[in-house]
Parts: sequence; C-alpha cells; structure tokens
Amino acid sequence: MEADVIDKIIEKHPKEPSSIIQVLLDVQSELYYLPEDVLKYVSAELKVPISRTYNLATFYKAFSLKPKGKHPISVCTGTACYVEGADKLMEQFERELGIKDGETTADKKFSLESVRCLGCCGLAPVVTVGKNLHGKLPSSKVGKILKQYK
Repeated sequence: MEADVIDKIIEKHPKEPSSIIQVLLDVQSELYYLPEDVLKYVSAELKVPISRTYNLATFYKAFSLKPKGKHPISVCTGTACYVEGADKLMEQFERELGIKDGETTADKKFSLESVRCLGCCGLAPVVTVGKNLHGKLPSSKVGKILKQYK
C-alpha cells in the first residue's frame, strides 16, 4: 500500500466518518481502484467500520475493487445507443484494446465496460473515456479516439 499517498488524501478532508465517500473517491482517482488494504487503512483512520466502508465501495458504481485503467472507457448499451450501433462499437473497442467488457489492458492504460445509460440518448451511440464524452461515434473512429489517450 502507498500509505504516504493515502495519508495525503486523508489530510485534505476532515478526519471524521462523514468524509469517507470523498476520501474513497480521491483514492479511486489516484489508484484507479480501491485495494483491500487501503479500505482497511482508510476505515481505521476515519474510524468507520470496515463493513460500512466495504458496503460503500461495492454499492456505488464510481468505485472498483478491481484494478482499472488510467483511462476507463464506458460504452453505453442503453436502447437508443444499441439501436445506433453500440454493439459494433463495443466489438471495435474490444478488438483495438485486446480485452473484453469488464477487463483492463495489461499496461493498465485502459479499462472497458458496458453501461446501461449515460443519459445522452440524443448523441447515441455514446462513449465516455474518463470524463470525456464522445457522441454519435461510429466504430470506424475508435482507433482515433484511443490515440488521444495513448
């Protein structure tokens, strides 16, 4: 565990149980996932039962207990996006990255996941890479999108 990194994150917030979600979000942003030893450490530092910390970490989609890539890719597979070719888009990302839905590249640069709806149906099909939204994305542009993040 990178205790110095975690300590710096904890120091940015009030050292009390009500800070747990923000601390976990900051850890997730730094490490790209929440390792078990970090969950235990944060729980102890903020005096939050580990069961509560684990419940939060598994309840919210923003958190991952598995290592994620530096650039998480979410492909919307909701109805509007599906009708506009989200399945072909997902297949192209899988081919280009050499991974399947729910996996992370070996170099930890990219994670790929399908999501039910990103709330941008008018821009279907929609993909997010980190916080960047790409709408009306044809599968032929996947390589170009990925190059922006390599």
